[in-house]
Amino acid sequence: MRVKGTVSYDGSSFHGYAINQGVLTIAGELDTALSKVLGADIVTTCAGRTDRGVHAQGQVISFDAPEGTDLPKLQHSVNRICRPCIVVNDLVETFPEFDARFSANGRTYRYRILNQKTPNPFLASTTWHIPISLNIEKMIKASSHFIGTLNFSSFCKRTPPQPGYQERSLVRTVESATWLEKDENILEFEIVASSFCHQMVRSIVGTLVQVGKGQITERKIPEILQAQDRQKAGSPAPPHGLVLWSVRYPKLIDDPRRVAEGESAT
Repeated sequence: MRVKGTVSYDGSSFHGYAINQGVLTIAGELDTALSKVLGADIVTTCAGRTDRGVHAQGQVISFDAPEGTDLPKLQHSVNRICRPCIVVNDLVETFPEFDARFSANGRTYRYRILNQKTPNPFLASTTWHIPISLNIEKMIKASSHFIGTLNFSSFCKRTPPQPGYQERSLVRTVESATWLEKDENILEFEIVASSFCHQMVRSIVGTLVQVGKGQITERKIPEILQAQDRQKAGSPAPPHGLVLWSVRYPKLIDDPRRVAEGESAT
């Protein structure tokens, strides 16, 4: 049976989501726990491979479990093994063709900045502390330039293609990008897109902070996008302020009740 799950984690102690031999990863811990409880070799697929130090509120995973698996019991057992840094929020049976990554049609990331003179030890692992006052109005205006179907080469870390494969396109469609002022001098950036390329969100935030500091004007953003040159954009913001907030799927796929009714996802 194909299973869909939602997972939250504090990525501070992990070298990203994907399994990497010799280091602690989210997938490594999850796959090991699932395999131990089910007595079978379980490999999870995730909606977004978060980098080292990045957190998740609504990461989505999919995997195959033995038919008839008691999912509430499985959830409880895995959480006993993985908590408190990794928590499975829910597990539901879904369509056999469901894939956490390729079935998704939208992802939301949030980035938080603590904008005050002094640090806060209780927020140190989940916010980027910036002691210089930022101009939030200018940052909001600059964010609007990222909305639409654009080439984000200036804001993505390029990875060389494997032999025999073409270089991946860095064109992405961003649906929304905005800043909100939260309590306790926290600024929160939220961006929604069909998908993201490597370090895209952190690079955008790093550049928008330059706007907020007055180092560049918001009118410079279109020029940076058009340059398609990574050196033109700001340095990536630190990973610990970033959270994969949620993943969106078509309604048919996202409704587990249809599985029991025998409907297909295609």
